[in-house]
Amino acid sequence: MKKVISLFILCISILSFAQSKAPFTGKRSFNIEDGASGSGTPSYYLNAKSNGDIYFGFVQINQADGKETKEEINAGKYNPNVMKVHFKTYNETFYVKFNKEKIYLTDEKGKIKKSDDCCPVSELAEINCDCGSKLYK
Repeated sequence: MKKVISLFILCISILSFAQSKAPFTGKRSFNIEDGASGSGTPSYYLNAKSNGDIYFGFVQINQADGKETKEEINAGKYNPNVMKVHFKTYNETFYVKFNKEKIYLTDEKGKIKKSDDCCPVSELAEINCDCGSKLYK
């Protein structure tokens, strides 16, 4: 019986480790929605560590006075279904999921959001596009 329980615990720990492994390691930038002009659109990034920890951050430069605002947060271990991002600087919370090439804005359950604001300029005739972005190295 002890061997069965030990084997069960080993299987669960292997599965949890496999799920926390990000599809890449390193820093990637993204731009899901274009911002309005004025104080400057934040430049967002994510940084996937080899241990599965995911950090999200942004850098924003005020176009009027050149002041730089930045923040980086640890969003926890990689979750392929949905990750919550909360920046305290502007009390901004959003949910995302990402793979090796793209990141998507989602709801709390991981369903990809759709919006006219997410349609690329090259596809002006389209409406209600997936809110996503390429991940840039």
